[in-house]
Order: sequence, then structure tokens, then C-alpha cells
Amino acid sequence: MTAESLATAPRLRCWTPPGVYRPQTDTALLGRALRRERIISRTEVLDLGTGSGALAVEAARLGARVTAVDISWRALAAAWCNALLNGQTLRVRHGDLAAAVPGRRFDLVITNPPYVPAPSGDGPPRGPARAWDAGTDGRLLIDRICAAAPTLLRPDGRLLMVHSQLSGVEETVARLRETGMRAEIVDRTRLPFGDVLRSRLGWLRERGLVADNADSATEELVVLRAENT
Repeated sequence: MTAESLATAPRLRCWTPPGVYRPQTDTALLGRALRRERIISRTEVLDLGTGSGALAVEAARLGARVTAVDISWRALAAAWCNALLNGQTLRVRHGDLAAAVPGRRFDLVITNPPYVPAPSGDGPPRGPARAWDAGTDGRLLIDRICAAAPTLLRPDGRLLMVHSQLSGVEETVARLRETGMRAEIVDRTRLPFGDVLRSRLGWLRERGLVADNADSATEELVVLRAENT
């Protein structure tokens, strides 16, 4: 299944410079969940790890007031440009997840964090890989987002997060529920491995994350929705 086959809204114009995550199936899956949310002109949305800004622009097009956060200056430039290309307005903030918006709370937080399991290296990922590599279990940022979500959301605020089953979907649901939030899976799709995962197939099999057969080189993506209580 491709990003195009998941799309139900008019296409956004999206400029993605080198080094910025290009919208793919996970972006489209999260976008579909976003369009099911109730968004009005006063809805405050936070896009954590905005990348190209595609989801932030989509939220703005739905009527929300959107703050887009990324640790990459290049990504923020892309998000700002893509907002202009689509006739929308974003607030862009540079920083590391919630640290970029200290003390603020939102009605809806959306996030497509890095979630690809990666062999251990000499510290956090750098360069383009920072957009997808997330430690040996793929949870380098997912766990931080789960912990921060209740403090970022207003009462009855909602979180939408997409990631792969390779990164422990059940653990994410459990962590969100441990914070007192109501959490569930609201959408999913299965697709063949892309170039990065195919290059790590042997390592993934060694770790038991992928079955040792020719038909196992696929991953399931899910969207998790959590609501503050």
C-alpha cells in the first residue's frame, strides 16, 4: 500500500530538501487518522518532529492553530516553506520534543517519530538517519513522547502517534495507559520493507524481530490514539 492509496484529501504541495524525511506511507496513515479528529478554528495542535511539515500543514488546512517542532533547522525551514506553498500558517519552534514548547498545552499532539531499530553505534544517530533510526529497540524517542504526553495535553486532549510493530506497539499502549491516558490502536496497514529495513534484514532476524523466512520482509504500521483524562 502506498501513501497515495491512503490519501483521501486534496494533495498538498510538499518540498522536501535533502536530509529531511520525505512523506511516506506512515505520514499518510497518520494523516488519515488526523482527518478523523474533531478540529475547529480554536484547536491547538502540536506536531512533534514535524520533518517536512506535511502533517502540520494538513492540520492547519483543517482549521487548527499549529505549532511545528523539530530538532533540525533544515526540517523547520521545509515546514515553513511548505506552509507558504499551501497558503497556511505555522508556528515553528526549534528544539528537542517537548523542550521546544515549555509550559504549553495542546488539544491535539501528532507525531511520526523515528522508530526504526538500528544496530548500536557510537551515540545518537546523525545526519539523515536521525529521521528514522531510534536505537536498538526503535524506542529512543517513543518512550520519551509517552512520558511527556500528559504534560503536553489539556484535559481531554488527544495524542496520535504512528510507528512500526518492530518497535513494540503493545509496549507503547501499556506506557500510555500507565500515565493514566486511555490508549488504543485506531488504524494500521502492512507494507514491504523499504531500503533501510531490507539492508538490516539479517540483523533484525538475529534479534528475533523478523521471522526467518522469505515472506517475513514486511512491517505493520499502526496509529495509536491516546486521550488525556
